[in-house]
Amino acid sequence: MIAEFFNFVQNLDRWVLTTILVLSFSITIAVVPWLVIKIPADYFLEEKRERVGLFTLFPLQLLLVLLKNALGLVIVLLGILMLVLPGQGLLTILIGLLLMNFPGKFRLEKWLVSRGPVLQSVNWLRARYKKPELMIDGDDS
Repeated sequence: MIAEFFNFVQNLDRWVLTTILVLSFSITIAVVPWLVIKIPADYFLEEKRERVGLFTLFPLQLLLVLLKNALGLVIVLLGILMLVLPGQGLLTILIGLLLMNFPGKFRLEKWLVSRGPVLQSVNWLRARYKKPELMIDGDDS
């Protein structure tokens, strides 16, 4: 499946690929700050998130969850491509992972945000928009 994806990308016109990269970069620049300021300040104080079973969702909710995960997978694959092509590959992979649902996702998010430079950057951005700093409990270093 991954080999087919890389063959598909190799056959894309350069303008199409450039357009995809520029669009993903522009969307990243616009969406990341908005998402960071929308996080509740106490979001990471809980130990874990409540899991919702896929079979307890209504059909439309299930469809939306599946579409969100599919979009996340596409974004991760684009991020992997951007590791060797021009673009912000690591950030794109991270955004794709954050869109997807998988076991341990909340722990991963909490670990990433609790890193000193990341937490400082997030809180600096939140301060610019007059939002309270994120509260992180425990020492996850």
